[in-house]
Amino acid sequence: WRVHETGVPFDDPSGERLRDWLGVSHDLFYDITKIAILPMGFCYPGTGKSGDLPPRPECAPAWRTQLMDILKKVRLTVVIGQYAQKWHLPSVERNLTETVRAWQNYGGGVIPLPHPSPRNNIWIKKNPWFAESLLPALQQSVRDALR
Repeated sequence: WRVHETGVPFDDPSGERLRDWLGVSHDLFYDITKIAILPMGFCYPGTGKSGDLPPRPECAPAWRTQLMDILKKVRLTVVIGQYAQKWHLPSVERNLTETVRAWQNYGGGVIPLPHPSPRNNIWIKKNPWFAESLLPALQQSVRDALR
């Protein structure tokens, strides 16, 4: 709700965690000359039984390809959550965990992540390899892309 009300993507605890994962400051994260934040939908879909509802199905097809086409110097695409992974990755594994675990299979320019929501604390605890191996590589990829 906070993001919906402010109109600022990741202006919440999820954003704090994401910036930590990426190894970037708040100011750098919102520097439009360095980082593009492109959601799967541009509207808040509402809340379901176990969290936010999925993006509305008409949103991404309406504008996502057009927006991606105008981003000319993309060095790294961080694909956050299962909906973005299904859209961006040529093939995904059986589930989000396996897709994220296979991050090296997607090439250096694309890194799939779980959503940084506090609702995923259990997932993060169950998958220590994420913090041990993927996050350091992600932070290095971000540093390299920003050079």
